[in-house]
Amino acid sequence: MAVEENCPPPFTRAAAQLPDEPPLKRKFSELSTLSDATVPCTPVPSKPRYKARKEEEGSREAASPQITAPADGDSAVDDPQMCATHASPMYRYLRSLEVEAKRRPSPNYMDAVQRRVTAGMRGVLVDWLVQVAEEYRLVSDTLYLAVSYIDRFLSFNAIGRERLQLLGVASMLVAANYQEICRPSAEEFCYITDNTYTKQEIVKMESDILECLEFAMGGPTIDTFVWRFTGAGQEDGKVSVHSLRMHSASDLIFSFVRAIVNSMQHWGAQLEFLASYLAELSLVDYGCVQFLPSVIAASSVFVARFTLNPKSHPWNRKLEQWTEYKASDLKDCVRAIHDLQSQRRAASLVAVSEKYKQNKFHCVSMLLPYIEIPAIYFDDPEESLERALLMPVKLPPSSCSSCVVTYRR
Repeated sequence: MAVEENCPPPFTRAAAQLPDEPPLKRKFSELSTLSDATVPCTPVPSKPRYKARKEEEGSREAASPQITAPADGDSAVDDPQMCATHASPMYRYLRSLEVEAKRRPSPNYMDAVQRRVTAGMRGVLVDWLVQVAEEYRLVSDTLYLAVSYIDRFLSFNAIGRERLQLLGVASMLVAANYQEICRPSAEEFCYITDNTYTKQEIVKMESDILECLEFAMGGPTIDTFVWRFTGAGQEDGKVSVHSLRMHSASDLIFSFVRAIVNSMQHWGAQLEFLASYLAELSLVDYGCVQFLPSVIAASSVFVARFTLNPKSHPWNRKLEQWTEYKASDLKDCVRAIHDLQSQRRAASLVAVSEKYKQNKFHCVSMLLPYIEIPAIYFDDPEESLERALLMPVKLPPSSCSSCVVTYRR
């Protein structure tokens, strides 16, 4: 079933007669005239063979909110597929993998290694790869792995700007081979670059990437931790319809209760999509390379919860226990992600924002963020609660000025 969903239909005679469309292309030779700044990306044209593909009823991303993050003591304990009893040691192992030196890029490779490639050019490349991943319906981990390969390769190898796109498509090819059931071929990557590079050049770059990274191609991504942390972030909003019906005096009351529960479920889906959106925004920003995947994931959940419910403290004891981070540990990363959401950074790179404007993602990129996150939210929740009881803290002027901070326990 998974193969059928992921594989395109055969290239039919009717599809072959379709008029050619402009290729999915960005010439990086033009970057020689750019300063260290981002540039607007162009719309992604569809490849003819994919126009003949039957639209799927849903996507893997849109179906993800139906899955609950595995955790000890969670309702998923009764589901053997969630492996809840093994969740804690599994995630401890993943946390140990993410800090291994061979899996981490250098946080300052642009200054230390690169001479002809800038952070702005990297942002343009990643923005384009987001469009490529959408065009070929690649899973999120493929995109995250590809960007990781790019940063790790650039940490050790100085390249010219004319080969930056070659590195991008070769990294995407390696990630797709590692992650996908049906992946685009090297010929298709030649097509999306308008044959700027030959198949032999892409395969040679693929070999160079594998050798440079010593074949350490796996490991946890930001998406790995977002999936788990959003499960913890939804715990305080979970309510069972069946348990509430036992307390309902009539069908009318039950209908009212069902409406409340449906609203909570919608909030949970919004939280997951919004956290995923914020996590993907971090990919285009070179400044986020310094942060661990788990830090970016936790910070994305922090900002997502603040966006959806700014009157409540976005962090609590359960999230602190699951992520092993205090709110104060996330301050720098939260500020960076909030700036990306507010378009104070990388404002011209809009591929991620356009992706999450779709209905299947609840249009979360269209939610208006607050201008500022109150400093009190980075304090310990228990200490902040005592301070708030003595002196309530109001939200920034751009939001509802009459809203007073409350805290989830």
